[in-house]
Amino acid sequence: MKKNILQYLEEIAQQYKNKTAFGELNREITYAELLTNSQKIGTGLTSLEKINQPIAILLEKSVACLETMMGVLYSGNFYTILDMKSPNERLISILDTLQPIAIIVDEKNKAKAVEIAKGNQKIYLYEELMKESIKPEELEEIRSKMIDTDPMYILFTSGSTGVPKGTVINHKAVIAYAHWAKETFDINENTIWGSQTPFYFSMSITDIFTTILSGATFYIIPKMYFSFPVKLLQYLEEKKVNTIYWVPSALCIVANLKALEEVKLTHLEKILFAGEVMPTKQLNMWIEYFPNALFANLFGPTETTDICAYYIIDRKLENTESIPIGRHCDNCSVMIIKEDGTEAQKGEEGELCVRGSFLAQGYYNNPVQTQKVFVQNPLNQAYPEIIYKTGDIVKENERGELIYLSRKDFQIKHMGYRIELGEIETAINAIDNIVACASVYDEKADKIVLFYQGDKLAEKDLLEQAGKRLPKYMCPNEIYCLDRMPYNANGKIDRKKLKTMI
Repeated sequence: MKKNILQYLEEIAQQYKNKTAFGELNREITYAELLTNSQKIGTGLTSLEKINQPIAILLEKSVACLETMMGVLYSGNFYTILDMKSPNERLISILDTLQPIAIIVDEKNKAKAVEIAKGNQKIYLYEELMKESIKPEELEEIRSKMIDTDPMYILFTSGSTGVPKGTVINHKAVIAYAHWAKETFDINENTIWGSQTPFYFSMSITDIFTTILSGATFYIIPKMYFSFPVKLLQYLEEKKVNTIYWVPSALCIVANLKALEEVKLTHLEKILFAGEVMPTKQLNMWIEYFPNALFANLFGPTETTDICAYYIIDRKLENTESIPIGRHCDNCSVMIIKEDGTEAQKGEEGELCVRGSFLAQGYYNNPVQTQKVFVQNPLNQAYPEIIYKTGDIVKENERGELIYLSRKDFQIKHMGYRIELGEIETAINAIDNIVACASVYDEKADKIVLFYQGDKLAEKDLLEQAGKRLPKYMCPNEIYCLDRMPYNANGKIDRKKLKTMI
């Protein structure tokens, strides 16, 4: 039985040595090269003389980043991908929580690593690590000490207290999840992925690791192409991409701009999507062009590795219908729990809760937040069994399908990201002369709306200051300055009232 994702890489590299594993615009790498380069990086990191410790990776989405991820695992440690575009303030906050033993960066971005490390972490250059000579005996000794519940990576998501939360995912969870995705969607050596999502986003786990399990090929789509849909589709056709897993907003751009009329895709046969609600109208536009393709709506939080429920489109859905999130994945159990701790019956609303091997181990250096949502199964008092409370309100329809209704708290889904509105408010409140603020989410328009009380600022200035603390996808889309914030009977900002003011 394999206990480590690297065992799958080694096995597949033997089987498909000279096959392209990963590629980007100006570089492709075979499975044999990926294995060699990862082991070089892993060997270089053994100088740290540490195992089971976090190492931060500050590299753009690239083949080099993938090599480095695997290299960190060879060193017996676990990685966190840092968003290169995030403000330094947010990256420093992540490093404060993570306390990594090292940061890996390339020569091009070394200055940024020095800025955020503040002398506390050892900095390794990717280019230097690639010059290392592999030491198989040292790597084998490290492997012998590893177990399947060792952390594999930590992925940071938005935090309600203003501090990002680091979700700890182990090898066992990734292996279990990737096996499910591989089998369910028949990912094999003939699969060619067109990758859209960033590596610091949980959706990337699906296409990266099913590639490694199956001997597939994975192409990184240049981000700029999503601003030029015709060029984007031409790239897919050039690379013979037959499988994509994108956020709905990316699919909608292509549909709304009628790019599918301009470029005929002769290879595409599987279209998967997740991260936010997919508008049925745009889904039907895609189905019209690819009537024989497999379409699937995947649903789940970072805390379940990526996904806990899915729905393969199996019938005509009207433009006014919601797309179901379907049923639980194999080896992953879901339940709908009402506020009184009992299980919801068909048609009743409740919180989606998850148990099984896909679950994260909790949040890194954050026992308080961990204990809030990783809890004992209320339906089982006989033995310890941890479930994860997703905060998603769902119900089961007459077909036995799960239907997503809303969020339980202030967390939203926007541009494919799960965002805590509290983190936005913490950042805005830190701006000089802001007396109070609140963020609300306009679901219909898919906009984050900020209301604030204080000295009136030009929208451009406020966004500029927010951008120093928040990544772009978390910055408000609309801003209103009020003479006084509305408050409810409990003395709290009246968010329901604010929503009526949008």
